[in-house]
Formats: sequence, C-alpha cells, structure tokens
Amino acid sequence: MQNNSVAEVRAVNVVAMGGGTGLSTLLRGLKQYVRPTAAEAESPSLPSIADLSAIVTVSDDGGSSGRLRRELNLPAPGDVRSCIVALSEEEALLSRLFQYRFPAGEGLGGHSFGNLFLSAMTAITGDFSQAVKHSSAILATRGHIYPATTSNAQLYAIMDDGSFVGGETNITASDRRIVELRMAPANARPLPAALEAIENADLITIGPGSLFTSLVPNLLVRDVSRAIANSRAVKVFVCNLMTQANESLGLSAADHIRALYKHARHRFFDYAFVNRCPASPALAAKYAEKQQSQIEPDVEQIEALGVKPVLGEYLLEAMRPDGLVARHNTYRVAQDLLQLMMELRESPVPALRRDS
Repeated sequence: MQNNSVAEVRAVNVVAMGGGTGLSTLLRGLKQYVRPTAAEAESPSLPSIADLSAIVTVSDDGGSSGRLRRELNLPAPGDVRSCIVALSEEEALLSRLFQYRFPAGEGLGGHSFGNLFLSAMTAITGDFSQAVKHSSAILATRGHIYPATTSNAQLYAIMDDGSFVGGETNITASDRRIVELRMAPANARPLPAALEAIENADLITIGPGSLFTSLVPNLLVRDVSRAIANSRAVKVFVCNLMTQANESLGLSAADHIRALYKHARHRFFDYAFVNRCPASPALAAKYAEKQQSQIEPDVEQIEALGVKPVLGEYLLEAMRPDGLVARHNTYRVAQDLLQLMMELRESPVPALRRDS
C-alpha cells in the first residue's frame, strides 16, 4: 500500500496538443508511461502518467479527410484517426485496419478505413466527439482524444504579398510565406472535456507538428488558448526537427514560439525542447532538395522570450520508400518530459541537461 501511495503522488496529468505525424509520434512515447505499464517499473524514478489527453487539430481539407468533410460536413477525421491508433493498447491488427487505405474503387479509392469508420460512427451517434470516444474505446486507447473543435472549421491565410488563401491544402501548396492564419468560424468552440483536461493538467505540450496547419489551428480556438494561458501546468513547446516548405522555411526555434504567441494572443511556454543532434549528410541533402534544413536552436533568442531551452538528441533518421525522413526520438522526448516534471518537484530550478 505504501508503494501505491508513492505512485499516486508521482503520477501526473498530461495534455498533448498538435496534429499530423508529430502528435501521433509523441503520443507513442508518452503512452508507455500511462500507468500501469512496464516502463513505469523499469523507470521507477520517473513519474507515471495518471491521465493522458490529446487535443487534435481537425482543419485538414485534403485527401480522404477533405472529401469526407465536404460530403458529410464533419470535422477532418485523419489526424484524430492517427492519434487513436498511436494510443491504442496494441498497435496490431485492429490498428492496422484503422490505417488501411483503399487503393481503388469508385468513390472508395484513397479513403482510409478509420476515416470511414469515424464518419459512420458520427452518423450513428450524431456527434463527432462521441464518435471519437467510442472509436477510442474499441481500440482500447491509453488516453483521451479530443478534437480541437467540433465545428467544421476552415483555415484562411494572409500571405506575404497581402493575398488571402483559403483551405489548408491551398495554403500548404502556395509558394508565398504565411504571415497570419485565421479560422472560420472565428468563434469555434472546443469540447468542455478538452477545457477540463487543460485545467487539470500538470504538463501541457504543444508540438511537434506543422507550424501553421497543425499547431496554430488549435490556438485559434480562443477558449483553448485562453485555458492554456490560465492553466497552472508546466507548458512545453516541442520544436520540429526540420523547417517545412510553405510553412517555416528560414524560421528558427524562437521564431516558431513567436508565431504561436502571435496567434494565441498569449505568452505561456515555460520550456522549449529543441533538437541539437546534427543530421547526417544524406538526410540533410534529402531535405535540401526542398530548401528545408534543420531548425536552428537559437538559445539566446529563446531565453529572451522568457522560455528555458532544453537541448537534446531528439533526431532519428528513418528509411521510407521515398528515402530518409527525420522523426523525433519519441521515447527520449517522453522520458525528458517526465524527467523535467520530476526535477521540478524536487527543486524550483531543475537540472535537466542542455548538452546531453
């Protein structure tokens, strides 16, 4: 009983925000600490996670998600689907089924089974958030998943030449630099459960993910950004590894934070986790083909924003059919996040390394 009490004291509530590949990657690392797990037994010095919640952007209007949005008038299911799979108890057959994409078929080709399942469940329950809840239960997820808003929200961007571009697909395809992002409706509402998760959180992470199409949209839901600012949680920005064409070319880590602050209308980060591991020549060359490069960890500029930088070796290089890609070392990021929480409880000035 005494050991269980110690575990109760150490357990933390975590909210992870974002979208796309970045959020689902981070969730895979965090879920191993949702109690009870083997990782908790292997790392008894780290806090376990009592409650893990993901708040996911739903503004994608391309591919399968975009077709379903237009035809069925529901929020984009794609990123939510990926997070359900990432948090599933066993990413085996059922998870693979959710990710399965039909290669052909009139009206069916290009759709993923999970997107169709979420759409059907929305029709049955009459509510997208309930569809997500029931789908999560079917896959036995180790956490809660909330769409950033249940509104069928659209993104609009003001570009550096003053032009307006509507829709996420058109925004990412533009060759102009994004200056400002807006959402319609401007008063898009979040789920009360998502706001409650933020209020009860000990740790809130934002990122990794595409700056303007995965991270900023969550903050354009005004009640969400206000709740983050008012929360007493430790707030951490998990920076991307590489710049992204049409979104963040030439932007440093501090520039990413500034962009998030501008759109949230609040300043809230306590820490920024930034990769310091250099890319291999092959990986650097692959990204240079699209004028992309590693994001600069401009430590002094981050500190000038009142944010404490944490530099770590967070870069993994994965081989995909189209070549090398950069991915976060999700297990190291998760471990460092919980290490930070442990050290904050032990000391007001944590000793988490910056050069390890």
